[in-house]
Amino acid sequence: MAMNLSSGGGRRRGRGGRRAPMAEINVTPLVDVMLVLLIIFMVTAPLLVTGVPVELPESRANALDQKDEPIEIAIDKDGVTFIDGTEVGPGDLPARLEEIAAAQDETTPRQIMLRGDTTISYGQMMRVMGELNRAGLNSVSLVTTGSSGEN
Repeated sequence: MAMNLSSGGGRRRGRGGRRAPMAEINVTPLVDVMLVLLIIFMVTAPLLVTGVPVELPESRANALDQKDEPIEIAIDKDGVTFIDGTEVGPGDLPARLEEIAAAQDETTPRQIMLRGDTTISYGQMMRVMGELNRAGLNSVSLVTTGSSGEN
């Protein structure tokens, strides 16, 4: 008499028999990752818009065409001056502007964008403009907000 040493019926193999391969894609992990990325971009995008909060005056002037990235100089409501988002003390401003002027190409100088809060005095704005002129940076644009077309 021959004995069958296998356990159970002869059809079982491994993990419970033979199954057909799954032909569906599980999109739940993909959706989870995309929602996390969306939330990250929604939170970080407003932080990248402006470096120094400045309330700009309005103007009806047209926008300028830009070839290179301009150098941004901002004066906030407390009268603190920033160059490309980095705070610059009043005594350090002339030296920093001279460094910028020395690094510029003579044939195509980079545009200087000067932003000043509406609450600063005229003298504060003129002090920065005078230092720009003294350093030889004469391609200066004053940044304003666009008006809604009212007269």
